[in-house]
Amino acid sequence: MFDTHCHLNFKAFQKTLPDVIDRAYKAGVSYMLIPGTDLEASRRAVEIAKGHKGVYAAVGIHPHHALESLGSTDDRRKTKVDMIEELLREEKVLAVGEVGIDKYQYKETKYKTGSINPDFIERQKELFVHQIQLAIQHKKSLILHNREAVEDTLLILKDHWGTHLEGRTVFHCCEPDKQLLEFAKKHRVYIGVDGDVTYNKKKQEFIKTVPLELLVLETDSPFLLPEPLRSQKKYPNEPANLASISAFLGDLLNIEKDELARVTTQNAKKLFTLGW
Repeated sequence: MFDTHCHLNFKAFQKTLPDVIDRAYKAGVSYMLIPGTDLEASRRAVEIAKGHKGVYAAVGIHPHHALESLGSTDDRRKTKVDMIEELLREEKVLAVGEVGIDKYQYKETKYKTGSINPDFIERQKELFVHQIQLAIQHKKSLILHNREAVEDTLLILKDHWGTHLEGRTVFHCCEPDKQLLEFAKKHRVYIGVDGDVTYNKKKQEFIKTVPLELLVLETDSPFLLPEPLRSQKKYPNEPANLASISAFLGDLLNIEKDELARVTTQNAKKLFTLGW
């Protein structure tokens, strides 16, 4: 299996990383991709990927880091993004991500003091466009983060889309939205499925409408624990739990679990051009 989105570069795994990766291997997760969320996390993703077989990195700046990344001047923005661009030259970096627009007001994270105002959203849009251009310029895949911003996300994608991104882009933890699915079908954008599918009825119905050839699996570790681990509060989530997500999805779609694992792994390899 292929966990296409796991934050092994986060503090939750600082002391347990070797064991977490070993448990993933034993659970049948042969491939993992660690996304960047800011410059420091992107560097850490590359560092971890270099030291482990089957582990890869994406580099990029999450929309909630837009203000600190763009700064007050254009020179500050260029410095940050130029450093991300330098990381794109690393051998095990397969994608730009996670990037996009996020209008959600977080309440229990370090972002809780941030204000989701028009200026902040404009900064997010500017950063998003710049990172789409990086993916196209460097022929990398693209990992999209969208939360409560479907209209703005699709507008920017339509305005800045490149044929290179066809079949090499994923809606990470995709919201159950018909507009997103229509865009995905038209442009061969993959749909990331996480542990919330095990308890979110709306997402379950949405996933049933997604073509199998567009599905990829992700844990979003250390977040989004699947059931029953969520009810048991067995935090943090980790890549080994991809097996639970895969098994649930197989039952939901009435597909034999080994076949689902095979197809979604193949899809992920196509997404990140591993062996293709």
